[in-house]
Amino acid sequence: MRRIVFATNNDHKLYEIKKALNEKFEVVSLKEIGFNSEIPEDYETLQENAHQKAETVLDFLGEKFKGLVFADDTGLEVDALDGRPGVYSARYAGINCSFQDNVDKMLEEMTGIENRNAQFRTVIALVNHSSSNYFEGIVKGEILNSSQGNEGFGYDPIFSPNGFNESFAEMSIEAKNLISHRGMAVQKVVDFLIR
Repeated sequence: MRRIVFATNNDHKLYEIKKALNEKFEVVSLKEIGFNSEIPEDYETLQENAHQKAETVLDFLGEKFKGLVFADDTGLEVDALDGRPGVYSARYAGINCSFQDNVDKMLEEMTGIENRNAQFRTVIALVNHSSSNYFEGIVKGEILNSSQGNEGFGYDPIFSPNGFNESFAEMSIEAKNLISHRGMAVQKVVDFLIR
């Protein structure tokens, strides 16, 4: 089974990715490789941040590591907010904010706004010592007027994908992975790896 190191400290993302890749690949966490540092996200685009995270972990693993490192960056892009929060989605309400802080800020900013169109966009960087490949997933939907559901994480309770009458937080992980931005990008990674 091929081994992939997933460059994240987010247990929710790790769980989603392990479910999405199920038995095709062995997904190894940063904890499992002994990486305990914060991973920088210094850039202005999702692709640059995903690449930076993957390269940081690859450097940590050193030249002897022959596997792949997988990193993603995801942004919620809201039409009425000119694409914000975008690359700043995880820290929209401040540096050490919680998921709930971000949701509360988004709901406050969207009060009274009719155009609630938004999209989630994920870019995955898959790197080794000789190459870098990028995979994108986008799901369009809308920002709800209030939180709905208890599953998922981040903005899931206030995002409803087009064609559905429920939020991501009301869906099972399996159902969400079939249609989500991250699920789409991960499927592209799987297709690339098994071709």
